[in-house]
Amino acid sequence: MGQQEVKVNAREMMTRLARLQADLDFIRGYVEDITLTEDDIQSIKQARRNLKEGKTISHDKLKKQLSL
Repeated sequence: MGQQEVKVNAREMMTRLARLQADLDFIRGYVEDITLTEDDIQSIKQARRNLKEGKTISHDKLKKQLSL
């Protein structure tokens, strides 16, 4: 592999990396922060337990109870 070939490959790699970074920046503009905190994780676990234990009701039943 000659030095000229390495320079071309490096240039092409930098171009691809720049495009990838631009794509990521674009995507970040449309994605909200979706990092789950420990409290979020615990809440999800509790909700799953409640569902499994039958401590929840359907959306339709709730609407009826609230006369909506």
